[in-house]
Amino acid sequence: MKIVFMGTPEFAVASLEALLEAGSEIVGVVTAPDKPAGRGQKLAESAVKQYAVSRGIKVLQPEKLKNAEFLAELKSLNADLQVVVAFRMLPEVVWQMPAKGTINLHASLLPQYRGAAPINWAIINGEKESGVTTFFLKQEIDTGDILFVEKITIDENTTAGEYHDRMMNKGAGLLVKTVKAIESGRYTEQPQEQLIESQELKHAPKIFKENCRINWNQPTESVYNRIRGLSPYPAAFTDLNGKTFKIFGANKDLTSPETEAGNYTTDNKTLLKFACTDGYISVIDVQLEGKKRMSVEDFLRGVKL
Repeated sequence: MKIVFMGTPEFAVASLEALLEAGSEIVGVVTAPDKPAGRGQKLAESAVKQYAVSRGIKVLQPEKLKNAEFLAELKSLNADLQVVVAFRMLPEVVWQMPAKGTINLHASLLPQYRGAAPINWAIINGEKESGVTTFFLKQEIDTGDILFVEKITIDENTTAGEYHDRMMNKGAGLLVKTVKAIESGRYTEQPQEQLIESQELKHAPKIFKENCRINWNQPTESVYNRIRGLSPYPAAFTDLNGKTFKIFGANKDLTSPETEAGNYTTDNKTLLKFACTDGYISVIDVQLEGKKRMSVEDFLRGVKL
């Protein structure tokens, strides 16, 4: 089969590489346009573009997916199948183009956690298990018929960054399995509507700044899950002496708090902990506004609270 691959971040590179290593014929890659980045605002290429160029694959970078010139160029690739991993929402004229359709790899066990941030929300909500799903695209986001799934456990201390890397590799393998099944015609499709009837859906909308603000008037477990579910990016934060204080890593202390929720206790050496409703969060990996990310020991060495 001739395949067009669509993706942008590092998460998608693992899948593209796995397909190539499995012998798939990738006739083109569609990725985001180069964007200014860093202090110098130099144009930066997406991780997928960098990898595709290194493998000599044709790259398309449309500003708009309904652009006539892009659609003509995409059609000229004559793909049998399109594969989407961590890309933007496709218009119908694009996902309906190949004869065998367009498949997507999603970082959750659909129909749970449809949306832009499934890894973050699964951990924030304290899930013990999630996984990866491949499915055929339909117009409504993340609603198409399911092809294959693979479950992955979530340890109680796993961060979003660590789980991202596990999902990236598992997802790549599942995608290769899916493409081979479509190529051979040996697969079945399961409509998500059949699964929705038996479970309450949880969603995974885009993460905004206010989702990252810590509410200390919550149980310690809930605060801890939010910190690890947003680590390392975009990172949970609170206010400390009038400045934004990001917390990337922490430990739980279920000792009954002796102060109001949100207040902190410190020895100004190695300990800095914030009170929740039923315990404390001891921070271990932090960044104060205007400073570099550092250990709590290095932070307390430079500032007295």
